[in-house]
Amino acid sequence: MRLFLTVGTILTAPLNLMAKSITKRRIDKGVKVDAGKDRFGESISLFEGDHFFCKVSTKDTDGDVYIFESTRDKKGGPPLHFHYEQDEWWYILEGEFLFKVGNQSFTVKAGDSVFGPRMVPHAFAKTNEGPSKLLMVFQPAGKMEEHFKAVSKGVYAKMSQEQKDKFQQSNGFKVVGPALTYDKTLQK
Repeated sequence: MRLFLTVGTILTAPLNLMAKSITKRRIDKGVKVDAGKDRFGESISLFEGDHFFCKVSTKDTDGDVYIFESTRDKKGGPPLHFHYEQDEWWYILEGEFLFKVGNQSFTVKAGDSVFGPRMVPHAFAKTNEGPSKLLMVFQPAGKMEEHFKAVSKGVYAKMSQEQKDKFQQSNGFKVVGPALTYDKTLQK
């Protein structure tokens, strides 16, 4: 019996390795992305005056992580939401932001970072005049890169609120409340 198990393991080992190499799509070289540039040469614009520059793509890591730089001209930010399977981390490069993660609020500036665990509602808002920048990391990447690209292409403009809710849920998150206001409180 032991001989059959050993032979079976030896015979299936190459198949297991092939299956892993076929399913993994991680890049096998370093990537440099210049300051103010996007990994693929095309920034994403979700809101007027706001640009996302991909630094590490979901495709680079086989879905393990997605990192982008967000340059924001307007005050405000996304509504209160949570991600089903992604942790999110923000690192402030320039400007000032208000973050709400669960029941905690943080005022952050350049050099500060905030962590938002999966399933915990969070929102943030740019609160300063002039430009601001932050790095945003999703781990695992989930479908956030796909979601941002679709929104940038105007997909929301064609959707009812119910369709938007379903689209967000299919991309791994749910909106559960209003955005933060510029004066550092939740909108009513």
